[in-house]
Amino acid sequence: MEAPSPRVPHTDRADLRADCADCFGLCCVALPFARSADFAADKPAGTPCGNLGADFRCGIHARLRDSGYTGCTVFDCFGAGQKVSQVTFGGRDWRAEPDSAREMFAVFPVVRQLHELLRYAAEALDLPAARPVHRELRRRHDEIDALTRGDADALLALDVPALRAEVNVLLLRASELARAAVPGRRKDHRGADLMGARLRGAKLRGASLRGAYLIAADLSGADLREADLIGADLRDADLSGADLTGALFLTQPQLTAARGDGATRIPAALRRPGHWAA
Repeated sequence: MEAPSPRVPHTDRADLRADCADCFGLCCVALPFARSADFAADKPAGTPCGNLGADFRCGIHARLRDSGYTGCTVFDCFGAGQKVSQVTFGGRDWRAEPDSAREMFAVFPVVRQLHELLRYAAEALDLPAARPVHRELRRRHDEIDALTRGDADALLALDVPALRAEVNVLLLRASELARAAVPGRRKDHRGADLMGARLRGAKLRGASLRGAYLIAADLSGADLREADLIGADLRDADLSGADLTGALFLTQPQLTAARGDGATRIPAALRRPGHWAA
């Protein structure tokens, strides 16, 4: 009898990872940015970035940080770019068909939000402890996945905030179930203002840091195992030597926005940012 194929984790799905080769540079055109510490110039929404090439590739991708475009390095469309380019608009690009540009650029951020929800739902479906909500999560996941394949008019008519609120109830329950096994009292810092906080070596295992402001916080050596980090702002946070093993709903953009080193332990599904200290 043939052995069953190993189950591929939901979070390993290729359609939830950006594939710039199949995208028409949508993040470099549709979204606005302003001159700041994150961007070297101003760019209004719908205007191509000056670094975007004729092949829809970034001309300075290998040196974005050195060129003053740190903000680009911490952006992730979660696969929305190729979905809009190849599915919603059937491979018709905005340069060849300029009449489609405005609609394409409006659809992109909508699908990006839907794909972010799919990414969170996929992770929750990989949590064995969250099994009590898996059935409802899978139903909502499949509904949203189907929505991402709709036409432009249907996508622009969606009430995305309502969808996010509905899914967030399930994600919160999944988080509670997953963190329930953590021994001891679990700290609740949901939405807390911890900007610049001195949390070196803090015991935050299983804590809720949902939506917390951790900008430039010192989390070096902190125990963040199984902590819920959905929506937490980790820009310039020091994660040197911190343990984020099993951290819940941590995304690559959050990790890339922070500072870490070779001793920082991260979830297996994420990659160590190239700018971190060795």
